[in-house]
Amino acid sequence: MKLLDLHTVIADVLSEHNELIPVLNRFGIRLGVGDKTLEELCEENNLDPGLIITVLNVYLNEDYVPDMLEYIETESIADYFQHTVENYILELIPNIEKHLNAFIALSSSINESDNNHVYNNNGSDNQELGMLRLLFMKFKERMTNYLKKIASYDEDFPDELLHDLKNILIKHLSTDYNQNLCYAVIFSIHSFEKDLEAHNRLREKVLQPKLNQLDTSGIRQLQHSIVSEHSSRIEAEDHHLTKRETEILRLIVQGYLNKEIAEMLNISLNTVLTHRKNIINKTGIKTVSGLTFYCLRNGLISM
Repeated sequence: MKLLDLHTVIADVLSEHNELIPVLNRFGIRLGVGDKTLEELCEENNLDPGLIITVLNVYLNEDYVPDMLEYIETESIADYFQHTVENYILELIPNIEKHLNAFIALSSSINESDNNHVYNNNGSDNQELGMLRLLFMKFKERMTNYLKKIASYDEDFPDELLHDLKNILIKHLSTDYNQNLCYAVIFSIHSFEKDLEAHNRLREKVLQPKLNQLDTSGIRQLQHSIVSEHSSRIEAEDHHLTKRETEILRLIVQGYLNKEIAEMLNISLNTVLTHRKNIINKTGIKTVSGLTFYCLRNGLISM
């Protein structure tokens, strides 16, 4: 892909890459850019053109290696990371919640008004919606608390619940729900995940190399100015669980530890760990909350 430069017309780029809209918002550049070039927008908003070019190219090209780091001020990088945190808390996470609330509200309304609707397992549809809401609220609380605290630049993002929420919607949710609203939730989650991935590349290719140029006091000052993150995703195929895997899954969601499960089933700890890994690979879910939803959805446990 061709790299962006000062002569790039931003409107042309945004038309093809909508994911850059929130990135430019973090610099204070809003929609309605006309036919202005990147250089013109930087002058108009008093921005560091080297930083913006670097950020945009890192987002668009996974293989891009920044070549202007020595000309970018550390404070500018810190400001961008801080604005990113604010964007996550005030816009991207609320956007997911807005779509999820609409999906849950409409689905609940349809279920309540449909006299011919047959509830599975005494109202399991309501249980599904409630579990989805619970999963998101846990994710929102953990992510928001993480973003607000002062953290080291190399700590991981607590994004497992977000991963599970999307995977549940794709693989394990009843097909009776409103598909269009479900798409909207999935798309908003996917957009956030892609932003996290790109932002993680930015941390590795821009922030960390810049830190290497600083002394101890400079690193400490920068760490107190920004919060960084790391995102990971697990790609998994959907297969049926074996009888033993199902047995172990039930014990996991009941709160038993791996060692306790091994003793109860008279098997080795390594065997339990292997089964647990297979369960995660087959369901695509890795948190206990997500696995609990999976069990409820598939009738493996009851409330």
